[in-house]
Amino acid sequence: MKMDRTEGATKIVLVTGPSGAGRSTAINALEDTGYEAIDNLPLRLIPRLLEGGELTRPIALGVDPRNRDFSTVALIELIELFRTLPEVDLSVLYLDCREDVLLARYSETRRRHPLAPAETPVSGIRREFDLLAPIRVRSDTVIDTSNLTVHQLREEAVRWYGPAGGAGLALSVHSFSYKRGMPHGLDMVFDVRFLRNPYWDTALRGLDGRDARVVDYIRDDARFEPFRDKVVDLTRFLIPAYIDEGKSHLSIAFGCTGGQHRSVALAEILAKTLAEDRRQVSIRHRELERRNRNEGRS
Repeated sequence: MKMDRTEGATKIVLVTGPSGAGRSTAINALEDTGYEAIDNLPLRLIPRLLEGGELTRPIALGVDPRNRDFSTVALIELIELFRTLPEVDLSVLYLDCREDVLLARYSETRRRHPLAPAETPVSGIRREFDLLAPIRVRSDTVIDTSNLTVHQLREEAVRWYGPAGGAGLALSVHSFSYKRGMPHGLDMVFDVRFLRNPYWDTALRGLDGRDARVVDYIRDDARFEPFRDKVVDLTRFLIPAYIDEGKSHLSIAFGCTGGQHRSVALAEILAKTLAEDRRQVSIRHRELERRNRNEGRS
């Protein structure tokens, strides 16, 4: 459960991701919209930002393995700390990028990777992926910059985290496996393990909830249509209320046993419905992302 925020809570956007994915570009874009931008501050000093009086501007905070005293555990502890403080409204923005694109960017600039100064860039890129993987799954928003220009990345950062009244309420829809625990920072969670499970059909087991055959299998459950309709109605009812409350982001998640079929299908359906309502929405399938990343390294 997310901590209730006090009125006037300081908005902090923690921007992270692999080196070369565009962190500086995103931070600069937020700074241009009125954020106070702070980059590469030692992790142990970050909590002190809240000392010394009320902060008058939102903060864009850049963190990656180049930060002094960086460790994955320390960054997770910092995120968890901020999420327990009612005076802080924290969002974690993760800028992702494919390995081949990052490698091309390093080749073009002839820069050495900060985590592999005496090795090939690919060694540093993979090392950084491993360090940041636990942070990625704890993020609120993931922007894949692989195919974005600098200008498009700036637009995306402002679209998600620009001033209130500009982009409006940003929505993210997630799927996950209960075996790996719930993602952090969720506002609404629906357990869909009661629905018919495609895993037990050997022809569908290797597919996922984005496949029409899997969706059709789940739709055959008599409880599917009423459940979907109630979730859509509830979400449409709550969105204006969250906007009136001044929230900038709403996270909705579906969980099932393996995070491959039922939760993915429901997340896709809700995200498509919200997009058709002309809402800005992103979608994340945590277990599929894990699987794709592991397959890419095999």
